[in-house]
Amino acid sequence: MCCPGTGTVADSTVEERGVMCLQKLCCKAPPPPRPEYDVVCIGLSGAGKTSLLSRLCNEISDGTVPTTGAETIKKYWSRYYQGSQGVVFVLNSAASDEEMEASRSELHLALQHPQLCTLPFLVLANHQDSPAARSVSEIRKFFELELLARGKRWILAGTSTNNMEDVKESFSQLISLLEEKEVLPSRI
Repeated sequence: MCCPGTGTVADSTVEERGVMCLQKLCCKAPPPPRPEYDVVCIGLSGAGKTSLLSRLCNEISDGTVPTTGAETIKKYWSRYYQGSQGVVFVLNSAASDEEMEASRSELHLALQHPQLCTLPFLVLANHQDSPAARSVSEIRKFFELELLARGKRWILAGTSTNNMEDVKESFSQLISLLEEKEVLPSRI
């Protein structure tokens, strides 16, 4: 017996036919490696960064404990910026007006930071499943994203840990922006 396309029985030995069959079945080139990107994830306490990332990595997020001391380490965020290729900014879309203002201020600082200002941004308006959540269009207007992020590559998406398909789609869009940068480096 012979594998299709490897010749006839008379053309090769059994051992050669076996090697050819194995090569056809098993020795295909591995898939090309997927690029890896260094992305920094920032946002105020309670925005849901840990929960979203845990769920995105298929970890169980029930009982996720908020990161302690997050507000005190905010002044060190910039130490993590070096080498970043993209930014994920998570905000609590159901936050109080005061917290929304603080979040807007932090996003504006990040968008203007010398190490981040040319990078693509994914802004996740988290907790969209909360009755108090502001819509994505309300957040776009409140955060003045059209004006502030003009000329930058950014995405604003509503998310919730209860709907990980939206989160995955948002990250897919960010990956597209990151890949676009590799293909068109002068587009920034």
